[in-house]
Amino acid sequence: MSRIWHSLRQTLLAVLCDRYAIVVMVGAVILYSFFYPAAYRHQVAGNLPLLVVDEDHSATSRELLRKLDSLRVAHVVGQPADLQEARAQLEAGQAEGIVLIPANLERDILRGHPAKLVLLGNGAYLGRASWVLGSVADALGAFGREAAVTQAAFMGAPQAPPVTLVQRPLFNTQEGYGSAIVPGVAELIVHQTLLMGIGVLLGGRRLVLGRRLQFDLPTLTGMALGFGLIGLFGLFWYAGFTAWVQDYPRGGNPLGQLLGGTLFIAATVAFGLFVGSFFRTRERAFQYIIATSIPLFFLASLSWPAVMTPRPLVWLAQLLPTTSGINLMVRLNQMDASLAEVNRELITLAALLVLYGALALWRLHSPKGTKGIKS
Repeated sequence: MSRIWHSLRQTLLAVLCDRYAIVVMVGAVILYSFFYPAAYRHQVAGNLPLLVVDEDHSATSRELLRKLDSLRVAHVVGQPADLQEARAQLEAGQAEGIVLIPANLERDILRGHPAKLVLLGNGAYLGRASWVLGSVADALGAFGREAAVTQAAFMGAPQAPPVTLVQRPLFNTQEGYGSAIVPGVAELIVHQTLLMGIGVLLGGRRLVLGRRLQFDLPTLTGMALGFGLIGLFGLFWYAGFTAWVQDYPRGGNPLGQLLGGTLFIAATVAFGLFVGSFFRTRERAFQYIIATSIPLFFLASLSWPAVMTPRPLVWLAQLLPTTSGINLMVRLNQMDASLAEVNRELITLAALLVLYGALALWRLHSPKGTKGIKS
């Protein structure tokens, strides 16, 4: 047992004394927790340009124009003379949407006839287009309800709708980009920085020795515990402190997070030791992370649904700790899932821990191996 604690201390000292390792495994985690969410601090797109083509030129159309210009998500940047001119500006990237107010709008409302408005959006950027179209559509709907009051003065009070739809978002209460993306990316950041740190230390040690690394079992166990402690710090830094500071959904199942997070980090450490055993230099770790970060996030099926992913890729993704780990932590922290509801992810991570733990032992274990990683 004393040899395990000695190896654990050596591993932590190696991380602290290696400037690349400390920057990657600790510094990058803390730095990312402030700078990465900053891009999503507004949660939704705002102040996007909108064009209005007013063919009615009435008091009603001017009132509608004022309502559109008061939206937070969009502001009116121009009033082209016709739809063709507005379309040219849209295609040139000068606006994200067009609202066409047809002639005789006010006359149709006062006569009780159905009035029509045309809403066009730029689909080149789906996120921005959806927010512009959705927000403007809500504004037009509110305008339509006010127009119904005006019609009632001439046609009689209309019947109230028999069913009213009330929408309340359950988990992503702000319906924003940050709450949807950052919690999942946080787990990926922890995974990748931990792998990078392990690869830097193993690759650097192998470069110095000039041969394949070999460790005895107590030394290898202490190394794994040291890397695991650093990984847990990063994981719960994001799940707790960062989620609190950035005001993201959090704190759903603390005990489940402790169990699931520990299993996720353990599987990541085992995976990192196995993969890192192939690195001959510390630069290989950076190359690996750069090449795999985006594919790992998409394979986790958090931003791209699994039903739209080819079956072989879905099966392959189950061999990656990030697939189950990201979904596990998001459900436990953001969605208040119970352990029974994430038992599939827990079982998968346990199986990956056994699999990559055995592969790491095969690659790195030797009864007469070196005593530990030294800076």
